[in-house]
Amino acid sequence: MPFAEIADRVWVARYPWFDVNVTAVGGSRGLVVVDTHSSSLVAREVVADVRAIGVGEVVAVVNTHEHFDHTFGNATFREEYGAGVPIHATDEAAARTIEAGERIKRDYDAATDDPHRAEVLATTIVPADTTFSSALALDLGDRTVELVHPGRGHTGGDIVVRIPDADVLLAGDLVEESALRSAVPGFGADCYPMEWPPTLDLVTALLSGSTVVVPGHGAPVDRDFVQEQRSAIGVVAETIRDLAGRGVPVGQALEVGDWPYPEEELAHAVRRGYAHLPRTGRHLPLI
Repeated sequence: MPFAEIADRVWVARYPWFDVNVTAVGGSRGLVVVDTHSSSLVAREVVADVRAIGVGEVVAVVNTHEHFDHTFGNATFREEYGAGVPIHATDEAAARTIEAGERIKRDYDAATDDPHRAEVLATTIVPADTTFSSALALDLGDRTVELVHPGRGHTGGDIVVRIPDADVLLAGDLVEESALRSAVPGFGADCYPMEWPPTLDLVTALLSGSTVVVPGHGAPVDRDFVQEQRSAIGVVAETIRDLAGRGVPVGQALEVGDWPYPEEELAHAVRRGYAHLPRTGRHLPLI
């Protein structure tokens, strides 16, 4: 069975497409599924795998953020479990889900040789309909599942999902472990590199020395891994701040800086970081 129980009634399935994780959390009222994979078609496999756990029906879905590899299975879960099943996300993530999905569909439309092109284009985009700004508790009867927006980082609407009685935290793409990306965090076109380090400080405050942390992609990690990744992301932020403060043009920053990650992974981070700095923290020319 793809789902493996990593703690009491917390099951994680790791799928090879994007090395993405889907998590099911069980309680006396049913299951909460966190993230729904990358297309309506592949989500049918996820639904079958959830049912194979054999412990109850899905009563809620959570999207850790708006990106398609975490939300494009929403329509399938609605079809399988009913239109009344709530889909939870932050206000920000829900508001951006359709826009982000349409953007990725345009990318796949142009990628005529991609084997997943047809299923991505055929997916109906369904955004979350039950939203919150900072925190929300889901009652599963005999346990509570906490949804927390610790701040901006990978996107503007990231959440982590905490199961306190199991000492498990689902970090979404605020934490990256996957070997497919050499554990490089996803500094995409909608990231917030200057805010990501303090966001991870808040995440770390939710962890004990024994907490199992499930990243959006890759194998479960621990608090030490999160702290180390926070430090590296902090180096990215401080390097951007230093270069901008010294008047290094944004177009030269990748070449000039001493970066903890490959330069080709940081183009968006540098551009976004420069743009997010207060003007008093920059010196001209920034071209």
